[in-house]
Amino acid sequence: MTDAAPQDFVTAPTIAPNPPAATPYPKPYTRYAMGLLLGIYAVNYIDRQILQILGEPIKHDLRLSDGQLGLLAGLAFAVLYTFLGVPIARLAETRNRPKIISLAAATWSGFTLLCAVAGNFWQILLFRVGVGVGEAGCAAPSHSLIVDYHPMEKRASALAFYSLGSPIGTAAGLVMGGLVYDAYGWRVAFVVAGLPGLLFGALAFFTLKEPRRILSQQAAAATASAVSFGQTLAYLFKRRSYWLVAAGATIINFGAGSAFSASFFLRNHAAEVAQLAHGFGLKPVGFLGLMIGLTHAAGALGVWSSGWLTDRYGARDLRNYTLAPAIAALVAIPVRLAQFTVESTWLALTMLAVSTLLGALWWGPVFSVGQSVVPPRMRATSAAILIFMIVFIGGFGPIGIGMLSDYLNHRQGMGPAEGIRWALLALTGVWPLAFACFWLARRTIREDFLG
Repeated sequence: MTDAAPQDFVTAPTIAPNPPAATPYPKPYTRYAMGLLLGIYAVNYIDRQILQILGEPIKHDLRLSDGQLGLLAGLAFAVLYTFLGVPIARLAETRNRPKIISLAAATWSGFTLLCAVAGNFWQILLFRVGVGVGEAGCAAPSHSLIVDYHPMEKRASALAFYSLGSPIGTAAGLVMGGLVYDAYGWRVAFVVAGLPGLLFGALAFFTLKEPRRILSQQAAAATASAVSFGQTLAYLFKRRSYWLVAAGATIINFGAGSAFSASFFLRNHAAEVAQLAHGFGLKPVGFLGLMIGLTHAAGALGVWSSGWLTDRYGARDLRNYTLAPAIAALVAIPVRLAQFTVESTWLALTMLAVSTLLGALWWGPVFSVGQSVVPPRMRATSAAILIFMIVFIGGFGPIGIGMLSDYLNHRQGMGPAEGIRWALLALTGVWPLAFACFWLARRTIREDFLG
């Protein structure tokens, strides 16, 4: 592991590439802070992903097309989420990160509550955009804060632990959303989803600590001068592995198709889903919320494993950082093909669980690379650029699936069931590109790392 040459720091020679490893707070507080950040990120994903299970009921109530549903699940959320992510990350490089996270949680929770009163497509579109505005202030400041809480050798595991909020929150949103919908309707489900974020935001405001003062002596050189966005970009442009892992994660997010998981089962396995739901004493939406939510336990295992594997084997050879996501992207292809073509509902759900696990193995290594190839004063911005690519470009996936489904349904006469099936199968074709990106990143990752 080598430090970059001084000239690589563009026009900011006062940046220290590697402040001494430190843990600014005692372990009990660090564990509490990590637990709180995990809870905030989980609530973030509850509000973001609840549309997965509520999509079909909302579609019928508000008379939406698959393209409009894909827009709500993808770009409506992603546009301002990603474009605001960078300026908020720039703010987080110098301002109080816990306060930024707290305000963000309150904002996205408020807009989630407003989704409950939406009366048409344009209203719910506006409120989903508002959810994205709030959530733009969560991940990048949190990544930067977590790195300051932990030494380098624990970084991938810490970021993977935080990233568990994605599968945990998604699972909770699916299960809660489905069950609340069965009992009270989709509007009440949005209310239940929005309230916890207000509590977590208050806890972050009053109990999360900003470690910059404690680390100021160790990072004096790093804080000697501000680093502009242009300097950060110029620095990152020389880190090829950064862009390759970002591209790999973006492709996986683009081709995941999770926004239409429940729609696929409700259309292609309707009879068996209804029968199984009756056996559980549930309605179809509630049953699928529970079952698809449980598949995200496999996603949680994938996220946790990604951090553990990265810290364990990356310490031996930095090229191992991208080995697990590369292999996972390749193995996921036949699994996904089976997921959308088998006749058995239980087997399709099993394949969904396996593909969810495989699709989660990039979290730890990708975000660790994003924090490890830059100096401290570039970390929040580096995370924001990563998130911009993954969420914004990946956000075209749901609308692409929806529009292709509409085309196959209405123009080709396949019907809604076969239309969504073939749209999801088509998106599986991008996964080999993710494998190629992760594999190529192995060539330059050792020279790009700072630690």
